[in-house]
Amino acid sequence: MANLEKKGFLSHKREGTRNIYAPTISERRARASALQHLMRTFFDDSPSGAILGLLDMSAGALTEKEIAEIRAHIEDVEKRLGE
Repeated sequence: MANLEKKGFLSHKREGTRNIYAPTISERRARASALQHLMRTFFDDSPSGAILGLLDMSAGALTEKEIAEIRAHIEDVEKRLGE
């Protein structure tokens, strides 16, 4: 907890003998930070490597709906890149 507080992710206040911790950043920002760290650490800072790794790992568990959502998101990104 002390490390997360040093990094600015948590704050705490003292209540009697207890420390009460609270997040200092949004869940979205925390998720993005964690994903960036994961990508740097395990995928040589490659977004496509991370995505392909996740897809390989969960290929048998993805539903048709999830595959369609992934496909639609990729199409949206392609459209934005083409603008």
